[in-house]
Amino acid sequence: MGLLDSILGRAGPVRPDLDQLFAVPSAALTLRAGTSFAPTGLGSVCFAGVEGGAFARVRQDVRELLDADTARGGIPVEFSRDTYGYTWLLARQEPDDTAALVNDLHAVNTLLRDGGFGPHLLCSMIGFRNPEGRSLALVYLYKRGTFYPFAPAPGGGEKRDNQLELQVRAALGDDLRLEGDLSRWFPVWGAPGL
Repeated sequence: MGLLDSILGRAGPVRPDLDQLFAVPSAALTLRAGTSFAPTGLGSVCFAGVEGGAFARVRQDVRELLDADTARGGIPVEFSRDTYGYTWLLARQEPDDTAALVNDLHAVNTLLRDGGFGPHLLCSMIGFRNPEGRSLALVYLYKRGTFYPFAPAPGGGEKRDNQLELQVRAALGDDLRLEGDLSRWFPVWGAPGL
């Protein structure tokens, strides 16, 4: 940020703080108590597709790290590409082990960032479901360092339950750094783990 930006009151970009992910297990308890949404054990990381040998090595490191427990019955990670060309990595843990899931997502983000691919990271997502089968995700915006809730409306289609999203925001306001700009609460239709 330069002198002119300071004079004009422009703020510099928010620095990502991956340690914010470690607040999710506590927030999950608050969410369950306040809204009956419980973790599903599914989480994903979204990043812009990158090609080349360096990225292939980082991707292999990610796979080896997260697939290390498959010999003990763990489920391997899955990579997929969405219709917009973004790559998603889906990680699974037991639904009651949100801390392990967050550790996996943090490790993926860290490996990508440390490999020089931080600018390609978009978001991380942790899935939740209520007893009626409704889905909810807490989405961490890497470039903003903030979370927001994403709640598809029941009945299918690409409609959101804005009331539920605002209810979740109110419930988690003391647990997570929430994104204040609602225009940045982007939908993640069809995201793995939702």
